[in-house]
Amino acid sequence: MSLTPDDVRRLARLARIAIDEHDSAAVLERLNDVLGLIDEMRAVDTRGVEPMSHAGDPDLPQGQRMRPDEARETDQRESYQSVAPAVEDGLYLVPKVIE
Repeated sequence: MSLTPDDVRRLARLARIAIDEHDSAAVLERLNDVLGLIDEMRAVDTRGVEPMSHAGDPDLPQGQRMRPDEARETDQRESYQSVAPAVEDGLYLVPKVIE
């Protein structure tokens, strides 16, 4: 699959990004390169290949390095809520927006 300049303009509009006309050719080329790589990956026969639970050597046990779950900052709720327009029972009160 390859994109056209019209596709790039449409995608830019949908994504709400501005692409200059002189940059659109480069963006088109890069997007087509990505789509070409995806097509190449889809063409690989992966039947019989077991999915891995993580990237890396499947023979090496790996776990996630976890840090201790501990609070590092002091509780400043009172300070933050002191400047809020409306607070009740430790909660911020906001105006109703949807009826």
